Amino acid sequence: MNVVFALRTVLFYCGYVPTIITFSLLGCTLGLVIPYRPRQTFITTANAIVLWWLKLSCGIKVNVEGLDNIPEQAFVALSKHQSGWETFYLQRTLRPVSTILKKELLKVPFFGWGLAMTRPIAIDRSNPKQALREVLSQGKQRLEEGNNILVFPEGTRMNYGEIGNYSRSGASLAINSGAPILPIAHNAGSCWPAHRFIKHPGTIHVIFGKPIESTGRKSKELTEEVKDWIETTIAGL
Repeated sequence: MNVVFALRTVLFYCGYVPTIITFSLLGCTLGLVIPYRPRQTFITTANAIVLWWLKLSCGIKVNVEGLDNIPEQAFVALSKHQSGWETFYLQRTLRPVSTILKKELLKVPFFGWGLAMTRPIAIDRSNPKQALREVLSQGKQRLEEGNNILVFPEGTRMNYGEIGNYSRSGASLAINSGAPILPIAHNAGSCWPAHRFIKHPGTIHVIFGKPIESTGRKSKELTEEVKDWIETTIAGL
C-alpha cells in the first residue's frame, strides 16, 4: 500500500507544483495592480485548486464543523499546526487574513513570492522580543483595517498526536486590540504528516470553536484556555 500511496502523492505534486508556480507568478505581477482583497482571493484560488486536487489524487476529504462560529468582525484565529494542509485551507477560508509566519518562507522561489502578496506578518523567530513587537504592532494595524490574523501558536508543525508549547503572542495581540479569538482544531496530520512526503487517504476533520472574548483577560490564562479546547477537541476526533 505504501507504494500506491507514494505514487498517488507523486501525482499530487505533479499538479501542485505548476499550480503554485502559476498563481505565484500571476500574483506578484498582475497582483500589483489588483486591490488587496480581490488579490488575496485570486492568489488563494491556488489553495482551492490544491485541496481539490489533493482529494482527487490522494483521496483526502474534509469534514468541517462550526463555520457559523466565524465572527463577522476582525478576529485572531489560533489553530493547531500539523501539516501544510491547514495553511492552504485556512488562508482560503478565513480571508481576508494575514498569517504570522517565519520570514524565511518569503524567500522560497515562487511560493514565497506569491505568499508575500497576501500581506502576511513575517517575523524573525531568532529574535523573540522583536518578533512579539512586530506581531502586536502589525497585527493591530491589520485588525483595524478589517483583516483577520492567523496564528499557529506552536510555532512549527507538530507530528500528529504531539503537543507543542503554545506561544502567548496570539492571545496578547487579541487582548491588545480587543479582538475575539477563534480557536481551530483539526487532525490534518493524520493524512498529511508533518515532515513526511507520503499523503494518506482519509478524512480531515476541522472544527471552528465558539469565539472567545479577550477583553480583560490575561494572555497566559487565555492561551491555556485555547490550548485546552484545541487539544481536548482533537483528542475527541
